[in-house]
Amino acid sequence: MEREGLPFNAERNMSYNSRLAQELAKWGETKGKAEEITNALFRAYFVDVKNIGKAEVLSKSAEENGLPADEATDVLLSRKFKDAVDEDWRRCAAFGVNAVPTFLAGKYQMVGAQPYEELRRLIEHVLKPPSESTAE
Repeated sequence: MEREGLPFNAERNMSYNSRLAQELAKWGETKGKAEEITNALFRAYFVDVKNIGKAEVLSKSAEENGLPADEATDVLLSRKFKDAVDEDWRRCAAFGVNAVPTFLAGKYQMVGAQPYEELRRLIEHVLKPPSESTAE
């Protein structure tokens, strides 16, 4: 992770259910804060080793990123974005995605954290004219 420039706490030894975090992120999208919330959730989970399955942790994260904590709490407790996340899951299943991260490019998919060079190779392969792709 360090080689890719992604922060990571190597002492992280717990896994937490991310379902509520996904719902918070969907709400963040509607507020124009998708990138901020997603980055904050990544940091909370992988660096700060916070339990992103708890509404209070998520509400604080929302507040730290310019969103009202009370509204975040309401969104999480009411599960207002449950159906939207369910739909995301259905769409992923239809594409055969069952792990994070998964990169889709054309009819190809690459699973797991990958070095930049591998992602570039995937994109270059997909962008090749059909005559070049079949020659391999």
